[in-house]
Amino acid sequence: MNVYAISDLHLSINNPKPMNIFGEVWDNYLGSIEQSLSCVGEDDIVLLAGDLSWAMTLDAAKPDLDYIGAYPGNKVIIRGNHDYWWKAIGAVRGALPKKVFAVQNDCVRIGDVLICGSRGWSADDKTEDGKRLFARELLRIQMSLDCMKKLRQDGDRVIFMIHYPPFNARFEDSEVTAIFENYGVNAVVYGHLHGRTCRAKPRIEKHGIPYYLTSCDMVGNRAVKIDI
Repeated sequence: MNVYAISDLHLSINNPKPMNIFGEVWDNYLGSIEQSLSCVGEDDIVLLAGDLSWAMTLDAAKPDLDYIGAYPGNKVIIRGNHDYWWKAIGAVRGALPKKVFAVQNDCVRIGDVLICGSRGWSADDKTEDGKRLFARELLRIQMSLDCMKKLRQDGDRVIFMIHYPPFNARFEDSEVTAIFENYGVNAVVYGHLHGRTCRAKPRIEKHGIPYYLTSCDMVGNRAVKIDI
């Protein structure tokens, strides 16, 4: 079983919102992503770490969810900061196509891979509101990993999906990376970052854990293979 990841697709299938206004890298980006997923087998996993759709309501997001459902393999999604359509998790899960799974502060098992997930928050936001949101997200991350801990068996591999980068722009250790280490996470997938001017590296390793940036425009609009 192979694991791939791509994030920040910002879909608008039924209400086109051209993404190439943000640069040439967005020209035919969905075609490039689809091509990169052509090697994915039906038992493989595709992780989508947030900002899936521009839609404002779940009904409006349904064509985008169906588009994701047509990708090969098992798809696992989390909420990003622009996923305004994502409200109650029960309603979201009820709208998902076959072989698409939503994770929200909990965990899903696919074979011997346990996938946890939470939106996270910016480690660089030092406003009072930012500190409050960051603290809340720490609790949600722990909720997800506590769920994983109850499910984990010998030989299982654990991936955590988080939309916001789990460290600051200098890639320094944080409360989030410490939690991942304490729970024995095997790999972390994140997105959110865009543009040539942001500080970004496609893969870094911290204390034995690989961290993969998967924002589509930052990885050439090609799914990233996750080694665990």
